[in-house]
Amino acid sequence: MARKNRKKKVSANGAAKSGTMATNRRVRYDYHLLDDFEAGLVLKGSEIKSIRDAKVDISNAYVRISDGEAWLVNAYIAPYEAAGVWTQHEPLRERKLLLHRKEIEFLRGRVEQQGLTIVVQRIY
Repeated sequence: MARKNRKKKVSANGAAKSGTMATNRRVRYDYHLLDDFEAGLVLKGSEIKSIRDAKVDISNAYVRISDGEAWLVNAYIAPYEAAGVWTQHEPLRERKLLLHRKEIEFLRGRVEQQGLTIVVQRIY
């Protein structure tokens, strides 16, 4: 029995609603990847809408650890056009990463002792 073709859910501008919203394909060529971590992001409402529309650039993004917290730096999330002036976000602001304390300490030790860089592979 043949399967029916299933349509992919898309947003108003044609971007995929689920799955990967941004990928940094250059990371695998420029860096030797040792470990993978998955972290949450603290975002504002207009940032969530822009990410769902796949208006994100993480090609220059990296993670900085300061004061026992992990921060996503240099990730560009485009302003959401439908948001008002007062609710708009800053496109290049630092965003807090949600990681367990042990993961942050592990990463901080790797960065300080071995001189490694924490880069972003994808946002989904």
